Formats: sequence, structure tokens, C-alpha cells
Amino acid sequence: MTSTALLLSGGVDSAVALHLLKEQGITPDLYYINIGPDPDQGYSCSKEEDTQICRMLAKRYGANLEIVDLHKEYWENVVGYIITQVKRGLTPNPDVMCNRLIKFGCFEDLAGSAYEHIATGHYASRIHYNGQDWLGAAKDPVKDQTDFLAQITHTQFAKSVFPLGHLMKSEVRTIAQGLHLPPASRRDSQGICFLGNLQYKDLVGDFLGKQPGQIVDYTTGKILGTHEGHWFHTIGQRKGLGLSGGPWYCVQKDIDANIVYVSKGRDESVHHFVHEVQLNGFHTIAGIPWDEEWTTRRILYKPRHTPEFGTATLYKNDGQYKLHFDETPVDGIAPGQFAVIYTDTPSGRICVGSGEMALLP
Repeated sequence: MTSTALLLSGGVDSAVALHLLKEQGITPDLYYINIGPDPDQGYSCSKEEDTQICRMLAKRYGANLEIVDLHKEYWENVVGYIITQVKRGLTPNPDVMCNRLIKFGCFEDLAGSAYEHIATGHYASRIHYNGQDWLGAAKDPVKDQTDFLAQITHTQFAKSVFPLGHLMKSEVRTIAQGLHLPPASRRDSQGICFLGNLQYKDLVGDFLGKQPGQIVDYTTGKILGTHEGHWFHTIGQRKGLGLSGGPWYCVQKDIDANIVYVSKGRDESVHHFVHEVQLNGFHTIAGIPWDEEWTTRRILYKPRHTPEFGTATLYKNDGQYKLHFDETPVDGIAPGQFAVIYTDTPSGRICVGSGEMALLP
């Protein structure tokens, strides 16, 4: 029998993943990863409730449970990444970094290396195509989390197991309720990764403080109001600007002058409508599932966590990658976010990888 570890969160998804593994005759070792803030940091966190549920599940299924403390690693690597990105005026994706650096990274170094397989409650699948395995989209398009996994390495993916990939979220809930699992009716977690009720604005404010600046109409140059720091605002943002007579959208930022530019309505002449972007640090999970000599390729993509896929052309030239959108111009592109690349195959939809979006001059 193969050795399997399951990352248990206290939520309904990983609980059902545990049940499905048991149905296959596998009793995994369970690990709860603590990455939440220390109590003296003043943030509320669901750690106590999480661990209580994990202990109940471990007892019910006769599995060993270990609580792994990766708090320091998370705050140094993932929170450090968040603060660095927003200070540069970019929009970070902490869930992507948490998966690569913590759940599939630091955990592997600490405990995961002892196991042949690492199972999680992610909504994703494995697709066998052209003689090898690839990361595949989940059955449920709304819950699909391959975009959050699109920066993991091939080595990390090779050990991964996704028991929920063939299920809709509603089916997972039904299974949990039918079995009377402890988290059956628990709401899905919100916010940054595993940080419970931590608010993003509070996190950024604690590290960077407040620095008042102007909110300016991009078209007229008129000063409309003030903000508390450009790092509290992202390209494409509509809510939280505090302006009347909208809708207003954040369309550009002057980082050096600490100015946030906004546009009323959806004017295609404004900077946040773009035809193409550069993909920095383009990363593939398991290589390329098409001709390695390619220079252009028609693909599907996601510019953010969304159930919808767009269509585009991916260009490669001297190690540089560019994405040209079909449905141009596209609005709400936030530099720093990841564009996740997919392709359809007879075996299913493959998540190829991702790159960090940057606006072209």
C-alpha cells in the first residue's frame, strides 16, 4: 500500500477527500498546517475550531493527525511577497504563492518527503495525455482551483492527489451531510489563504501604514478626492474608492507620486482596457503539451479566479512571452496577477502553467 499524506483544513472539502481516500482503502496520515497569525497580532483566526474538527475526523477514520507549524515560513514568504508586490503597485495573488511555497513547498521539506503521495481538498484533477500526467481542470467550473495551482513545480505536481476533481461542490456537500461529517454545513473560508477573518486591507495597513494621496480623474485631471495609500487599491477596482456619482474604476496608479487615477464608466480609451500583456516568469507545470518548437499557440486563459475562460494567442520570442486577447480590448487587467494558460485535449482541459501579467508600453 502506498504512503499518503492528506492536508486537512477543517473545512468540508478536505473532510470529504479523507472519506473518499478511505473508500479506496487508503488511510492517510493527516496534517493540519498552521499558518495563521499569532494571537498577539490582533487578528481573529479559526485555528482552534479547525483543529478541533480535524481531531474529530482523525478519530472517526482512525488516522494519525499532526499539527504542523509553518507560521513563520508563511509570514516570511507569502506575506512578504504580498507586501513587496503592493508596495510596487502590483496586485499579488497570495493563494498561488501559498500553494507553491507552503502547502507543496515547506510542508514537503518538513514532512511531505516521507510520503509517496500528498492529497489535498483542491478542486483539480490529473489528466493522462500524450504519455504523461498533467494538471487538469475540475468538473466544477465555479470551484475549479487549477489557477491557484498554476505555479507549482513538476516535482510537486507529481506527488499530488486531488480526490475531489470529479465532483461538483454540491455533491461534496451532499456527501458530507449524508455522512454527518463535522464540517458538513460549515461555510467556505474567505480571505487570504488560511488566515481566517484577517482582512487584506488591515494586513497591508499594518505593514505599510497610511500615506494620503490624491484620487484623480484620468480623463480630465480633476482631483476627485483622497485615498490612504496607493497600496490599498488595485487596477479594475470599483468598490471602496469613496467617490459619489459613479461607477468609478481604478485604472492607473502613479507609484512615485502616490496618485490613484480613476475613470467613470468603461471608456475603452482608458489605460485599463488592453489588447495584450507580457507574461513575466512564465512557468509550466509539466512542460508543454504541444510541439516544443512552437512560437505561437492558440490557448484558453484566465486572468483572475473566475469560472470563465477567455481565448487568446500565446507568443514566444527569445524566452519572452506575450498574450494577445481575442475579445479585445479586455478591462480590469491588474499587473502582478497571473494569467493562467489552458489547452483542450481529447483527454480533458489541461492547465499548462502561468505567468505574471505586465502592461506593455
